[in-house]
Amino acid sequence: MSLELVMKIIVENWPMFLRGARVTLLISTIGTVVGFAIGLLVGIIRTTPVQERGIGRVLLWIANAVLSIYVEIFRGTPMIVQAMVIYYGSALAFGIDMSRLSAALLIVSINTGAYMAEIVRGGIISIDKGQFEACQAIGMNHWQTMSTVILPQVIRNILPAIGNEFVINIKDTSVLNVISVSELYFQTKTVAGNNFRYFESFFVASVIYFVMTFTVTRILRYCERRLDGPENYILYANQMQVEAPEAMLRKRKNGNAGCY
Repeated sequence: MSLELVMKIIVENWPMFLRGARVTLLISTIGTVVGFAIGLLVGIIRTTPVQERGIGRVLLWIANAVLSIYVEIFRGTPMIVQAMVIYYGSALAFGIDMSRLSAALLIVSINTGAYMAEIVRGGIISIDKGQFEACQAIGMNHWQTMSTVILPQVIRNILPAIGNEFVINIKDTSVLNVISVSELYFQTKTVAGNNFRYFESFFVASVIYFVMTFTVTRILRYCERRLDGPENYILYANQMQVEAPEAMLRKRKNGNAGCY
């Protein structure tokens, strides 16, 4: 492999690489956001406490059963198989004619939602039960407890896992070439087929994938640090505790001095 040959492939085919990278980012971004919304909803429902009696108990049991089946199926099968079943199966079985991009967004979203559901459920379970009991003690219902107390902590705790799913989606969009989605892998395969330079073409693709995942990782790390807040806020508090008595002592001395 020569650098001149790699640069030649980039110069001659950069629009195809750029188009593929753009489609890859579009699918992975929308799929991660929609998948997170699905996972958040599923995780909340699956951690809702069961009522003692009434039709609500039956409905919640049915919802938990259906959502458990959904999670297990989409976590237990490869995305490449899901793509084939959803895209081709929906057309054959139900006559639904989806565009390839729409099918790709649907596949990545529901696949990510299944993984996000377990991530959110684990994050909710990890919160101390005392916080739930405290919210109930002051009269908050389950939705108020989740939205104002529990979920802000859960989202912060699972942010690294969300970022990991985003990075995985960027790479896993390559399996969508089986339904001819024009993402980065599909475009690279086309370039390599045109110039018969497979190693150099896929080397360029690997660099693009790395740049995308590395950039996303750095952005998410920055968001995590922003959510953490300053690391030395305890030092400020300790400093205030030390300075406050000293200030009161100086004020007292000044006041006493003025009396003489």
